[in-house]
Amino acid sequence: MTASNDNTSPGPTRAAVILPHERSRNSEGNVHRAAEARLAEAVGLAASIGLTIVHTAIHPLRERRSATLLGEGQVAMGTAAIAEQKITVAVVDAALSPVQQRNLERAWGCKVIDRTGLILEIFGERARTREGSLQVELAHLEYQRTRLVRSWTHLERQRGGFGFLGGPGESQIEIDRRLIGERIVKLKKELDQVRRTRGLHRSARERQAEPLIALVGYTNAGKSTLFNALTGAGVYAQDQLFATLDPTMRAVKLPSGRGAILSDTVGFISDLPTQLVEAFRATLEEVAAADIILHVRDISHPDSAAQRDDVLGVLSALAAGDHPTLDAEWQERVVEVLNKIDLLDATPGAVETAERASVHGAIAVSALTGDGLETLRLALDARLSAGLVTLEVAIAPADGARVAWLYAHGEVLERQDAEDAIRLKVRLSAADKARFDQLHEVG
Repeated sequence: MTASNDNTSPGPTRAAVILPHERSRNSEGNVHRAAEARLAEAVGLAASIGLTIVHTAIHPLRERRSATLLGEGQVAMGTAAIAEQKITVAVVDAALSPVQQRNLERAWGCKVIDRTGLILEIFGERARTREGSLQVELAHLEYQRTRLVRSWTHLERQRGGFGFLGGPGESQIEIDRRLIGERIVKLKKELDQVRRTRGLHRSARERQAEPLIALVGYTNAGKSTLFNALTGAGVYAQDQLFATLDPTMRAVKLPSGRGAILSDTVGFISDLPTQLVEAFRATLEEVAAADIILHVRDISHPDSAAQRDDVLGVLSALAAGDHPTLDAEWQERVVEVLNKIDLLDATPGAVETAERASVHGAIAVSALTGDGLETLRLALDARLSAGLVTLEVAIAPADGARVAWLYAHGEVLERQDAEDAIRLKVRLSAADKARFDQLHEVG
């Protein structure tokens, strides 16, 4: 399918998005999303970095060709369309090997980027904080290190060596590989420092007994909009894939008066590049430390169920391996939120899907209109209260500091003021009760 564009000015970058599609099942037996939905997502990703999409195509894959991934006829069709539409960038929505990428560039006469390269490009453009920039640069270099077989002329020149034995010296490709390796080592050290700093911040939060609620979800599920609705923050939220990348934390007040910290993390996506999962481990450790993992789904999206599987698949991967980021009980901390219920009437079958999910404990909300948010706050409050203990204590009226401590760290259920004592019935976490008992002994 094609879309013509008569604008021949040198402004927008004219691009093609090509989807090599093979119908298969993932490791859990779930059928992957429809080709049209995958193509629409790829077009959205490409458009989000300013590419003007003038040609799209879906090519069924009967077999993967080691040289070009696509079949000869499909490559020829691409060559004709790219020449006709004067396309300068072709996005192939699949993982291409360096050789496949090089061969397609030669055949089509334009720059070719695969799904990993496209997502890295988006992340590089959107990262704002130093931590985000470090993570993206690391992922990009890990990816680029495998692409040094490209036929750029500067990689074929030889430079004179510094030794006294002569010889051709070190080739540019070897220099590039060495410099990339050195930079990767440095970035990993800096990210280790980020990880240690985050650990200190978590320890500080634990000392203050502030429970952590982490938002996770497929990109564009409305996490940042929900974050703003619950906290009153002004985090950038747009109907756009990967609108925000850098993690943000804000205080949130629950109906009981208890405070918590809400953390908005990077959105997930199907076939998330391995380099990004590894690079963003420091960010995703916030999910591991969370008392509640709030899984936000766009229930109005036709592929909402498949997106759910993708998010849970990434989280499962973080719980596996030699150095797991998540513990084995992470699923017990997940609360599912069905967002964008205001759009359900426009999506066939979505209402029934939402109703079935609600029976299993999911909470339906609209972060945009506010519908269901009070129910969500009450559910979060109840989940955090489940592990609390009730303490009844009498405190001398002059001991205002201890009374204030209980109000700050617990939920005061009853209070009776008398001349000889202030009697409080307070609900606290087990850790805070132990701390209060310790303070009581000291006092």
